[in-house]
Amino acid sequence: MKIIVSCNRRPSRSSKQQMASNTDQIYIDKVLNGDSSAYKMLVDKHKDMAFSIALKIVRIREDAEELTQDAFIKAYQKLSSFRRDSKFSTWLYRIVYNAAISHTRKRRLESTELTPGTIENYSVDEISESMGRMDAEQQKKLVNELIEQLPALEFTLINLYYRKELSIDEISSITDLSASNVKVKLYRIRKEMYRDLQKEANKEFNKIYS
Repeated sequence: MKIIVSCNRRPSRSSKQQMASNTDQIYIDKVLNGDSSAYKMLVDKHKDMAFSIALKIVRIREDAEELTQDAFIKAYQKLSSFRRDSKFSTWLYRIVYNAAISHTRKRRLESTELTPGTIENYSVDEISESMGRMDAEQQKKLVNELIEQLPALEFTLINLYYRKELSIDEISSITDLSASNVKVKLYRIRKEMYRDLQKEANKEFNKIYS
């Protein structure tokens, strides 16, 4: 089976997660009942995040594409053994994450440690809303730029929690970090991002009024 990977106030987290999980289960049932074409729907739904996780860790696009494709193939081959006590996306992202980490270890790349910071609870929305001196488009652009600059583990945590809206326990399962460690790291990342955003907002303010 050839899989092509190419990446180019909201409803409650729990309700959205449940809807997404139910949709995945429908496609999984179709595949297991002989409709292999239904697997493409799972690929299309999850390929961007899977690729983002792989790319941030291995840092080479071609390697990330290959790892992501291999992960989807592995998941397809083992779909009958998938236990439904977790979401398909959690299971899949763990396959991708482990493959990417294994790949980097083989290449003897250094792992990146999180920088220390004061632990405070800032959400991404709160960070963005605090940048009143910048227009919405500037805020969005800057937040995305800061996220893209994050080291691999930080990037993965932020993406899984905010963009894919996975729970702390699910992220813990994917990354092998304890739930409390995931929480602490998320707080640290948000605090550092908040500081960086404040600095950029002050720069923009000074440009206008200097």
